[in-house]
Amino acid sequence: MSVALYFTRFANMKRRICRVALMATAFAATLATTGSLLAPPDAHKKMSLSSTAFKDGQAIPADYTCDGKNISPQLHWTGAPANTQSLVLIVDDPDAPTGVWTHWIAFNLSTDTSELAEDFAKSPNASATKQGTNDFKKTGYGGPCPPAGKPHRYFFRIFALDTALNLPSGATRKEVDAAMEKHVLAIGQLMGSYQRK
Repeated sequence: MSVALYFTRFANMKRRICRVALMATAFAATLATTGSLLAPPDAHKKMSLSSTAFKDGQAIPADYTCDGKNISPQLHWTGAPANTQSLVLIVDDPDAPTGVWTHWIAFNLSTDTSELAEDFAKSPNASATKQGTNDFKKTGYGGPCPPAGKPHRYFFRIFALDTALNLPSGATRKEVDAAMEKHVLAIGQLMGSYQRK
């Protein structure tokens, strides 16, 4: 083999190796960004979720807890993707002694709305929105009610979905989580704390 032919073959091999390396890098970057090559391009975008009752990271007023009126706070959200078909609201406490405690599940919220008024009706059929069973074994909102001691965190999350959930009112958290899987387009979060002395 001539020296010129040897270097030509070596150069061609080097180019092929570079192309494979670039493809592998692009594949890894796509996977890291979306979590899955089959995930929709706008999966898990961030939404904004806020309340007039408290700011993110601040204490939740007693009116919205079991020590007060035990009513739900006003909530407002923005940023749902254009292809959103329904919204889900879940409120939980990850600091509960028995593990994550679900305080509220509301699903199939209309994409035409961007707000829930204070003291949203607890009846499962009060509106087109369906409500699930919380860990108090009741339908609708159940406010913070932690044991005395350290403050607990309460995460209010809004999920934009690419589908409506085919579930009845009173559905459990497990059922809602399973139905939502692979349908979440965007998420918004608001966290408040509450402490009983």
